[in-house]
Amino acid sequence: MSGSSAGSSPTNRKPRGAPDLERSGRAGPVSGNAAGGPSEIHRVAPYGANQRVDAYLSRYLTQHSRSEWQRLIETGIVTLNGALSRPSARLSEGDRIEIRPVATFSMLTPDPSIILEVVYEDSSIVIINKPAGLVVHPAPGHQTGTLVHALLARFPELQDPTGSQRPGIIHRLDKDTSGLMVVGKTVEAITVVQEAMQKSEVVKRYRLLLLGNIEEDQAVIDVPIGRDPANRQRMAAHANGRTAKTEFTVLDRLDGYTYVEATLSSGRTHQLRVHFAYIHHPVAGDRTYGSGRGPAGLNRQFVHSCELILVSPATKEHLRLTSVLPDDLDIVLQNLRNEERPAETDLAPQLYSAPSEEYAPTLSQSSDVN
Repeated sequence: MSGSSAGSSPTNRKPRGAPDLERSGRAGPVSGNAAGGPSEIHRVAPYGANQRVDAYLSRYLTQHSRSEWQRLIETGIVTLNGALSRPSARLSEGDRIEIRPVATFSMLTPDPSIILEVVYEDSSIVIINKPAGLVVHPAPGHQTGTLVHALLARFPELQDPTGSQRPGIIHRLDKDTSGLMVVGKTVEAITVVQEAMQKSEVVKRYRLLLLGNIEEDQAVIDVPIGRDPANRQRMAAHANGRTAKTEFTVLDRLDGYTYVEATLSSGRTHQLRVHFAYIHHPVAGDRTYGSGRGPAGLNRQFVHSCELILVSPATKEHLRLTSVLPDDLDIVLQNLRNEERPAETDLAPQLYSAPSEEYAPTLSQSSDVN
């Protein structure tokens, strides 16, 4: 990959002034998978001092974009001074960057047997109506049969030469959550949409059925979320967690349940499920953050991604996509509505504020909630 030889392709040609790479005799494993060929060792030149490692690599090794180099760093294929690094790490003169070969069998195999419902597509993004029960990307225990495998069969151009296990994925839906999610066709589109999400310029709305009767007609849950100190496989309302905000409106009050529409201003892992469990109204059917209890006929958590509003990176068109409740959830909801309903209340909005160190919920009135 030194790029100075006559047989190099233009994309691998070294920019003028770029330092040479050394080849190491080592051809070790990458993330547990054997990969052929030697590693490449890059010594940082004096002018590379204080640059970010991802920016430095994308400038002088142009066979990958900056986002692709970031993925290679995050997966451990690129290391700094023999250790795992972050894309934002700052370099010093003489630092040793090792680029290990990507295992050939880490590339994902497309699966055309998984049927996708595509509700919108252009040259930059695809919006999918995901069914419940489908895992979004490979993970321990789910190496095949994921949404990513289906996407690669439908859109082969998504295959990532870096061996990424999440090609195109901008945000996730849990396995047992159904509904709309956006996928990026290009690295640039993924970056644009993710930045729009960070700025709350993408609207994501969900329909949920919660245990118990919520008195407020609308409310905001503004509670940080982090890893549960007692169980690293779970998330929790955590005073030292990352900012997370959920706004919701009550759509219907049923016998022992409340049907709501929630809008996310952030996108933390399991945010809706954690937030509603925090205010003691867990999602019906949720066995991780609740008891798993739900109405008769409910066989999963009652969460559906019902609306996405965003701007297409390619066409600049303002898009508004909606998805109706799938049959399994709609039947449960209609059966509840056929039962006797309690009288509704008309109370002021609430703000559910941040937890204390002990995660004890506190409530305070808010006059600025619309």
